[in-house]
Amino acid sequence: MDKAGIARLTSNNNYFEDFEVGQTIRHARGKTMTELENVNITNMVMNTAQGHFNLDQMSKTPLGKILCYGGVNFSLVLGLASQDTVENALAEIGLNNIQLKTMVFHGDTLYAYSRVLEKRESDREDAGIVVFKHWGVNQNKELVAELERTALIKKKSHWLEN
Repeated sequence: MDKAGIARLTSNNNYFEDFEVGQTIRHARGKTMTELENVNITNMVMNTAQGHFNLDQMSKTPLGKILCYGGVNFSLVLGLASQDTVENALAEIGLNNIQLKTMVFHGDTLYAYSRVLEKRESDREDAGIVVFKHWGVNQNKELVAELERTALIKKKSHWLEN
């Protein structure tokens, strides 16, 4: 498949040229945190903190329930933001300033927002660099996580048919 064929697989409004510094995006989808995401991924990455998977132990604490693993929390925010921000990325360059702001539990629903912090040319003529700030809130509009993502994003001028 050629470049134009590959370009047809993604949206045409999230290329490098489409982003403006200061632009804020409210992403359309939310996702409810389930045991599948939290317990499965916690165990897959060998996180041994029982607060993320031992209901018996957690039921005897003041929380009374399982606490979702922070790595899953910010990953879910990244995933919710991906279609609008990095769908046309050639590379993820970095994740920085990851902050977990409040606890997440099974049954909480997360929503994501993004802001373009920086946009600059790269050493490639077919792509530029965009820095996003992503943040997630729960169903009560409480800030759950925030982080910065730097990505190498395709340029329309090189990837879309003229």
